[in-house]
Amino acid sequence: MQPVECGMCGNRVLVEKYSPTHISTQWLDDATTACAEFRRLSAAGTPIDRLRSCGALDASIDTAVVEGRITESHRTVPVSGSTHEVRAYT
Repeated sequence: MQPVECGMCGNRVLVEKYSPTHISTQWLDDATTACAEFRRLSAAGTPIDRLRSCGALDASIDTAVVEGRITESHRTVPVSGSTHEVRAYT
């Protein structure tokens, strides 16, 4: 996973890009305290479980991809009943 910093609030997350459309994000701190957008939405009464993403962080991740700071990585997973590995491109 590669670190990305939000251009708006400076929150840092770890990102893994598996395909053009699949990106995994791991928050290093609690999102409702680390992210300005999550704090604002939470304070306005939006249930935390409905907050899936932060627009500013998404834009920062997209910029990191375009600039080549985040590159696509391919996972290998074992195939059941086999000793061979296959690459998963999901």
